[in-house]
Amino acid sequence: MSKPQLPTLKSPSDETLPLTNGQVADRLEEVARLLELQNANPFRVRAYRTAAELVRTQTKPVHAVLKTEGLEGLTRLPGIGLSLARTIERLAFTDRLGLLDRLRGQDEPVRLLTTVAGIGPKMAHRIHEQLGIETLEEMEVAAYDGRLRQVAGIGRKRLAAIRDSLAGRFRRRPRVPESLPTFPQDQPPVAELLDVDEEYRAKASKRQLPLIAPRRFNPTGEAWLPVLHTERDSRHYTALFSNTARAHELGTTRDWVVIYRDDHGGASQWTAVTARWGPCATDASFAGESKSARSSTRGDLKT
Repeated sequence: MSKPQLPTLKSPSDETLPLTNGQVADRLEEVARLLELQNANPFRVRAYRTAAELVRTQTKPVHAVLKTEGLEGLTRLPGIGLSLARTIERLAFTDRLGLLDRLRGQDEPVRLLTTVAGIGPKMAHRIHEQLGIETLEEMEVAAYDGRLRQVAGIGRKRLAAIRDSLAGRFRRRPRVPESLPTFPQDQPPVAELLDVDEEYRAKASKRQLPLIAPRRFNPTGEAWLPVLHTERDSRHYTALFSNTARAHELGTTRDWVVIYRDDHGGASQWTAVTARWGPCATDASFAGESKSARSSTRGDLKT
């Protein structure tokens, strides 16, 4: 029996930042509702719904708590761990959340990157394709850890402008490297990513997954993209077929699988690509942020 198709949801209108507690709570409630529609773990759904209720009832604006007390001010609240605190911080100061964009089916990283001063469409596409950056938070990390400087066309002046622009977007002074957030330290083994990839492909082929209507490259608004929410130990994964311009160009929208991790350990993503020739034909290899995945023997890995 086919799964019910999920509606295409509109993007939230531009609002004055930082967001109010009510607006942050609305976003968290939307995450919970979409996770529930997409058959995510009920405990994860409940965590976002509880956080929404908690934020909504706070008398002090959460953005004010973050400015004076940092993330610790939020983690003192019952049921708010570090992952949810970071989520609330992103929403309060940027009204952007990669997880929510993916749940809505409107993940548009290239367009988002062009909102940063000094980055045009061509440069945004180059950064996205070369570094796999999809959020402003990831852009800020790359601006300080040396990766962004390696992209052709990013000189010292442009890099400084990008850092200043991002600092303004996050309503703070430019960060120093020591204070930057880090990618998850407990990187999952390649075998685990392959298992998630296998689960997604198997369930998608059997039409056992809910469908979402991506906003990119989908003029008819058809809900065609299967989405999987799954867990391995305490790690949360979301898997989707790639809906990028490159995937459409190469005809691999039903082959490349993008796996996102978004939990207490931070956020990462990988793309599973099926080899089409050579001794690794039909095997999957990964491109993404995970450095530990380079030890895989199933194919060449790139970061």
